[in-house]
Amino acid sequence: MKERISTYKDFWDFYVREHSLPMTRLLHFVGTTLGLLLLVWFIWRGTWYYFPLSLVIGYAFAWFAHFVIEKNRPATFKYPFWSFISDYKMMWYMITGRMSAEVDRITARHTPH
Repeated sequence: MKERISTYKDFWDFYVREHSLPMTRLLHFVGTTLGLLLLVWFIWRGTWYYFPLSLVIGYAFAWFAHFVIEKNRPATFKYPFWSFISDYKMMWYMITGRMSAEVDRITARHTPH
């Protein structure tokens, strides 16, 4: 049985390895963006009670990517808070053009030599 991750630094490395394929990251980006846009729309329209729908849309893209493309289990199930934070960190790294280098850095560190 795997040991539970106890630091965010270790979690980030795990998270990046679980999102190693570009299509997985793209689907996360699309889902999170749509979820945020829906949330803003619901609040702006005064229909805040539809808030759960923004989560469903956001996570649907991500979970599809994990189960179908990456073929792993989303970290959200075991580490919900760190996963949520890491989605936005990954988006920022993607926007700033640093995510591919981060994947390379972390996968190189964890690849057996």
